[in-house]
Amino acid sequence: MSELVRAVRTYLDHLSVERGLADNTLSSYRRDLRRYLEHLDRAGVSRLDEVTEATVSGFLMALREGDAEHPPLSSTSAARTVVAVRGFHKFALADGLATVDPASGVKPPAPAKRLPKALPLADVEAILEAAGAPGTTLALRDRALLELLYGTGARISEAVGLDVDDLDTVDQAVLLRGKGGKQRIVPVGSYALAAVDAYLVRGRPELVSTGQGTPALFLNARGGRLSRQSAWAVLTRAAERAGLTRDVSPHTLRHSFATHLLDGGADVRVVQELLGHASVTTTQVYTLVTVDSLREVFAAAHPRARD
Repeated sequence: MSELVRAVRTYLDHLSVERGLADNTLSSYRRDLRRYLEHLDRAGVSRLDEVTEATVSGFLMALREGDAEHPPLSSTSAARTVVAVRGFHKFALADGLATVDPASGVKPPAPAKRLPKALPLADVEAILEAAGAPGTTLALRDRALLELLYGTGARISEAVGLDVDDLDTVDQAVLLRGKGGKQRIVPVGSYALAAVDAYLVRGRPELVSTGQGTPALFLNARGGRLSRQSAWAVLTRAAERAGLTRDVSPHTLRHSFATHLLDGGADVRVVQELLGHASVTTTQVYTLVTVDSLREVFAAAHPRARD
């Protein structure tokens, strides 16, 4: 049994006995490290101290490009495998099996950015129209909540945390309290203002009469502040009534708010301020969505866009 094989077995025993990893996790580590050992064997490496950073980097490259025996791995799968290798070498150094850790400088590949899911405007409008049972107090509340979520790009926690005084109907703006206690003032459009006004006049007074009195803008049936979970359920029910088959979350409305603004020509830094992002880099992922939309239109409409 080679030195490398013994070291890997010692590491796997450590993961099983001392760290108590689940069987499925251990199987993943065993599979990843077996592939690593195969790579080292092909590279002519037989001892731990012969492994260099270039050796580990070469393994990562082989994972991404594939070889005769293995297909290329996605960035997520490659990252998982590199994590196993990094853990192995870190353990070998700490346990005195090696004198250096050649994998410490090799970073797992960053996972591909997932584009935010945005709804077409027609789907958003269908959800808003389907909010609540028509003619009921809760319908007024639900419509106001969803209009405000889409109309301001607020996070669900920001919306349910609103008090009545946070809404300025004269200046048509709302004060949102975001992550880390940061506050921002966001304009509110006419549709959201009209829905909130209808709720304040005809809906909220009835709800507040059943409770102990609270400054909260959005109330539950007992007169208390609407919870984040209940607000999420409001959106889910409205999406179901609208006939949408895809999963819709409060963040879907936030994504749609941002994407529709950018589609309409808004500057990314303005959208950043409206969303309350600390860095414009976070907001720029939405520009990828709009580029995809432009590419689809171009491919469908330009006479020389395709064969």
